[in-house]
Amino acid sequence: MRKKFLGSIFIISLISIFALVSEAKIKLFKESPKKSDELYQQLELFAETISLVRANYVEEVGIKDLIYGALKGMLSSLDPHSQFMDPDTYNEIKVETEGEFGGLGIVISIKDELLTIISPIDGTPAERAGLKAGDRIVKIDGVSTKGITLMEAVKKLRGTPGTKVNLTILREEERKLLEFTLERAIIKIESVKEAKIIEDKIGYIRIIEFQEKTGNDLEKALDKLEAEGMEGLIIDLRNNPGGLLDAAVAVAEKFIAPGKVVVSTKGRVMSQNLEFPARAKKPRLDYPLVVLINEGSASASEIVAGCLHDHNRAILLGTKTFGKGSVQTVIPLKDGSAVRLTTSKYFTPAGNPIHGVGINPDIEIPFEEESTVKEKKEALKPEQIFEEIEEKEELSLEKTKPVYDNQIQRAIDLLKGLRVYSRWMQK
Repeated sequence: MRKKFLGSIFIISLISIFALVSEAKIKLFKESPKKSDELYQQLELFAETISLVRANYVEEVGIKDLIYGALKGMLSSLDPHSQFMDPDTYNEIKVETEGEFGGLGIVISIKDELLTIISPIDGTPAERAGLKAGDRIVKIDGVSTKGITLMEAVKKLRGTPGTKVNLTILREEERKLLEFTLERAIIKIESVKEAKIIEDKIGYIRIIEFQEKTGNDLEKALDKLEAEGMEGLIIDLRNNPGGLLDAAVAVAEKFIAPGKVVVSTKGRVMSQNLEFPARAKKPRLDYPLVVLINEGSASASEIVAGCLHDHNRAILLGTKTFGKGSVQTVIPLKDGSAVRLTTSKYFTPAGNPIHGVGINPDIEIPFEEESTVKEKKEALKPEQIFEEIEEKEELSLEKTKPVYDNQIQRAIDLLKGLRVYSRWMQK
């Protein structure tokens, strides 16, 4: 009798949860009577299991803890990006939108069931330590990350600025484990960076992340470079983990004609099938573009790259992107918790999926790291060590020289070639 009573309580509790979801204005599908019966049968099984745990587990467990644990398991079983967030976790997520937080400066995801770095953010402890896109985090402070959720990983990686965290990294290309000790810091993300003319009237703009002000910041950068006589542009989206959808649209629409589709989303519910057209009044259509991408380019970066590629507005150069093209909707619940649910996926203007596929470059060129400092050190012989020490000041000055970037150099050569070809065609 007691078991049936407890079972009834938990079924009522679950019905209340579904009511909360309805109040959050989620459109649910109408289920057939057969599916409805199946649902209630499974709810009875769930209630029976919880009542058994409550009655027989070695320690007393609160009802709320059991329900929260069940919800976390249910959401995490869908995909790596869907999750149930208790009030504390939901509040932590809100911190991200403020643009400043204590952490390492890496964007992470679960890929192939492993905690993976999408990209290190420029100018952060992670980038300075040498972490790379594609690195697998196998341990955090000596504890294995096997089976870890994204939110659990975020909690472990964030902390008070000045405190340290130890990461064990599997770098598959080198087939070895690497140990890193990083000091947490306040992470301030600057969206648009390094807007400059780099050579022969060719402009260069690096977009670090897509934020609320990215569109306006890019507009200012373009005005500046155009005033300096820019005739071609390189947009660097390498290691850009993404950000806001609206910001991606605001960037892409600056380079395509009004009315053209930037990106579309498709889901199970009709209201999730959307198209986002370009609306910029004065787009830049008169100079060639090269967009740099790599395995650290994800989400909003892939939207921009896919849009400019499909509309034949830019040439993509680099390596294949990450392939994160799903849309998550955060739905707050009554008790301060929230559900983060994958509701649709992104598609390029040509209808190509992004999620799990990525964007392929038109010209594939792997990055090759090289610098004059490295070349000089490699040239030194053992007997020249003391000479190197005496030249320490000179070498430290040499380190400030720009590092040779083969992908940027190829982009410059490509834009020069396009400019010559365009002039030849006009004759």
